[in-house]
Amino acid sequence: MDKNKKVKRKYGVEAELIWKDRKRYFGLPWSFTRYSLIKNGEKWFKVFSDIGLLYTAVEEVNVYRIQDISLHQSLFDKIFGTGTVILYSNDERQQVFKLRHIANPYRVRDMFSNYMEAERAKRNIRVSEFQY
Repeated sequence: MDKNKKVKRKYGVEAELIWKDRKRYFGLPWSFTRYSLIKNGEKWFKVFSDIGLLYTAVEEVNVYRIQDISLHQSLFDKIFGTGTVILYSNDERQQVFKLRHIANPYRVRDMFSNYMEAERAKRNIRVSEFQY
């Protein structure tokens, strides 16, 4: 089945898959943890984490709610070309959203940063920082 058809069936006819990956072990996607970035027309733009095979837990965060992004890479991550991208949001339920051991972490971090800024500008959301 076409992956775009699966996305449209699951999230609506206007849904579009922007990015997806799996948690990786030794650089290989041998995991039941799936990450995706999905846009549904002009309605919403969200990051999803689906964990599990028989029982699936789905977490999500709106892209415009992401406040900060960081990247962590261990020695093994560097060897296998993976890393963990951490999204910090102002969402009450999902303040720290970790995309663990994904491929091309630097490109993914930049992609999320660009989408985050574009969504904020589209919604006219400003983030203010306070220094003490």
